[in-house]
Amino acid sequence: MRSFILFVVLVISSSFVKASQVAIIIDDIGYRQSDEAVLTLPNKITLSVLPHTPLGSSVAHQANSKGYEVMLHLPMQALNGKKLGPGGITNGMDEAEVKHTVVEAFRSVPVAKGVNNHMGSLLTQLNEPMQWVMESLKQKDLYFVDSMTTKYTKAGVTADKLGIPLLRRQVFLDNELSTAALELQFKRLMALAHKQGQVVAIAHPYPETIAYLKHNLPRLEKAGIRLVRTSELLPYRLASKENTGKDATLRLK
Repeated sequence: MRSFILFVVLVISSSFVKASQVAIIIDDIGYRQSDEAVLTLPNKITLSVLPHTPLGSSVAHQANSKGYEVMLHLPMQALNGKKLGPGGITNGMDEAEVKHTVVEAFRSVPVAKGVNNHMGSLLTQLNEPMQWVMESLKQKDLYFVDSMTTKYTKAGVTADKLGIPLLRRQVFLDNELSTAALELQFKRLMALAHKQGQVVAIAHPYPETIAYLKHNLPRLEKAGIRLVRTSELLPYRLASKENTGKDATLRLK
């Protein structure tokens, strides 16, 4: 009888480990009063906060106290020349400037457990600046999520060299805000989760996105997909590097 019970427990545990998992990161948080609405979403959603913004620190601390995982949304230079805002890293900075910028960004969002790049289609292609960023993360024992704003990103190679836990964004949920567009991406998210096992998605604190997620997140559980905090995917990614981000759609920013 004890052997049978043990067998059942092992089967259940194995099924649980292999369950499809999705991490959804809401980034670009910090400028708009409406950004605080992210705190009405389930706390398995990960929140990524821009440094030195009017509401960023407040939202980050509230989120942390409510059990959300908080990340730093680190601005990096884009190919399109778009203004970075405070705390941005550019290709004109030397090592000391980059590392000082990262340190100051974390002072603005001290509860952050990881980082993803805000924009960065230029900077993430550059070896030295990414090396300096990753060295800063290693000192704090943090993980990095590559937002995949360029297919030429060096983030993964650099993180691997330094032993930085790294994930890659595979889906942008809200490049377009119509209900039809959100639905299309949400279905793609679920399909990838069933196909690949684990998926990282990025969205933004738009009222349309938050309303859509509130209404549709329960569909994940019904489809056999677990919504998890981003760091919960790290053991899987470290154990299996077969996912190279090739399924990720790019958005240059």
